[in-house]
Amino acid sequence: MDNTLPETRPFAPFERMLAMRYLRSRRREGFISVISGFSFIGILLGVATLIVVMAVLNGFRAELLSKILGFSGHATFYSLDATPITDYDNIASRLAKVPGVAHAMPFVEGQAMASSQRNNTGALVRGVHEADLKKLPSINNRDLITAIKDVGTPDQVPSLDGFEKSGGVAIGERLAWRHGLSLGSTLTIISPSGPETVMGSAPRIRDYPVVAIFKIGMSEYDESVIYMPLAEAQDYFVVDNAASAIELTVDNPDRINEMKPALLDAAGPDLDIQTWQQRNQAFFSALAVERNVMFLILTLIILVAALNIISGLIMLVKDKGHDIAILRTMGASSGSVQRVFLMTGAAIGVAGTLAGFLLGILICLNVEHIRRFISWLSGTEIFSPELYYLSQLPADMDPKQTAAIVIMSLVLSFAATLYPSWRAARLDPVEALRYE
Repeated sequence: MDNTLPETRPFAPFERMLAMRYLRSRRREGFISVISGFSFIGILLGVATLIVVMAVLNGFRAELLSKILGFSGHATFYSLDATPITDYDNIASRLAKVPGVAHAMPFVEGQAMASSQRNNTGALVRGVHEADLKKLPSINNRDLITAIKDVGTPDQVPSLDGFEKSGGVAIGERLAWRHGLSLGSTLTIISPSGPETVMGSAPRIRDYPVVAIFKIGMSEYDESVIYMPLAEAQDYFVVDNAASAIELTVDNPDRINEMKPALLDAAGPDLDIQTWQQRNQAFFSALAVERNVMFLILTLIILVAALNIISGLIMLVKDKGHDIAILRTMGASSGSVQRVFLMTGAAIGVAGTLAGFLLGILICLNVEHIRRFISWLSGTEIFSPELYYLSQLPADMDPKQTAAIVIMSLVLSFAATLYPSWRAARLDPVEALRYE
């Protein structure tokens, strides 16, 4: 009776059968199985953590970019001599005609104090046209709490119609909460630069009705920004028929630097431009550095798990030396032995990567619910809007980045099997059976 193994193609059924048997725990190989289990859990947690952290950082950047640019635009034109811009309507019209420009908005801006019976806080007052305010998606959106006209029926939605003639102000949700204000309440705005008297400059104090309450979703703006009609702001800050600056929104923010020559030519020689990249360069550069560092640190989790695969397979090869020798004497090639242990280790890596991928997606899809549950369970605010600027935890999975994480995990897992499987293939049957 011939007990030799026949010539088989690579990854034949008997090779897969042996690989799967070596994965199953026996009493004698219990410690090896524990190491394999930790390797699986390590890869699972590493992949899931990488996916979740990268998605949250991507979402954090995207949300901040959306909120910041939704408030301050993609570029702003200022006067070179720091004086108000008098011919702002014509300049804005010329800028709006530049290809790629979506909107040009002149505005008056100044620092003031918002005062009420409950509180006194600093505020940034912006005067804009009603039509321009309606074009700001961060203001005129589904989070516009209430505005101008009373909502008569459920089919009607709050709007900013009548803002220009209202003589009132639109304030953020958190500012309204701090001052205990609602629609129709009165907010006092105080500016230190008032009329000159014999005693010096007197503060300018005026009361305005609250005609709109908005929610940008970024706490820094929701608690400090006040919008008022442009003509009212010109009168309040004493810049008659002039604007502080002109703000631009373009179709592709990443191309703003390419558009600068055409924009400067349209604006004229007396104005200079400041882009969103110049305003926020340090901030977004810090986010990019943080994302890269977090990626490298969390990759170490997968690397440690891969090293556990190496140690587990080396111990398995040593424990199965007798079995390997018998297989070789029965005709199994060194390639077959190598593939058996390669599949044993790779199965751990593939299973851990797949499980981590699914867990990461599940967490990303429910990250805000998980945050709220942990906050409720611990009784603490783990994502404070005052600290992180955003009112909720964002997650934006990048398909290319997620694919790169999965591929990296698979490559490390397969690489971890190369040395132990090569060592198993080089085992000499004679030496292994010498003392049997």
